[in-house]
Amino acid sequence: MAEVHIYTDGACSGNPGPGGWGAVLIYKGVEKEISGFEKDTTNNRMELTAVIKALEGLKFPCEVTIYTDSAYVCKAFTEGWINNWMAKGWVTSKRTPVENKELWQSLIKLVDMHQVKWVKVKGHSDNEKNNRCDLLARQAIAAGRQ
Repeated sequence: MAEVHIYTDGACSGNPGPGGWGAVLIYKGVEKEISGFEKDTTNNRMELTAVIKALEGLKFPCEVTIYTDSAYVCKAFTEGWINNWMAKGWVTSKRTPVENKELWQSLIKLVDMHQVKWVKVKGHSDNEKNNRCDLLARQAIAAGRQ
C-alpha cells in the first residue's frame, strides 16, 4: 500500500470571518501543495476542510499519516470523540449538537478509505511543513479578499 504524508492547517481572520486552508501532500518524495478560501467560516471548519481536501486528492487507498496542529481534529480520532458522537446521534457529552457535523461525516468517509495515523504537531513552531501550510492558508485568505 502506498505511503502518503499529509500536513494540514486552517486559518481564519476573525472567528468567524474569512478563512483559508492549506495542505502539503508528500508521495514518493514529491510534494503537492493545495489551498482554498471561504468567505465566512471558522477556524475549526478550515482545519477540517484542509484534511478533507487533502484526502480527496488521493486517487487510491493509502497508508496516510496526517500531521495537524489542530487538537480539535486530531483528538476527535485519537481520543475516540468521533465514535462517541456517532453512538450518541451526533450529540456531545454536554448534550449539544456536534458542530460541523457535515464536515465530520465527510471526513469519516474519507478516513475509512485509507489507513490513517494522526500526528499532532505544535503550531507556529519549528515544523517546516506545518508552517508552509499556515502560509498557504493565510495566502488563500489574502487572495480571497481581493
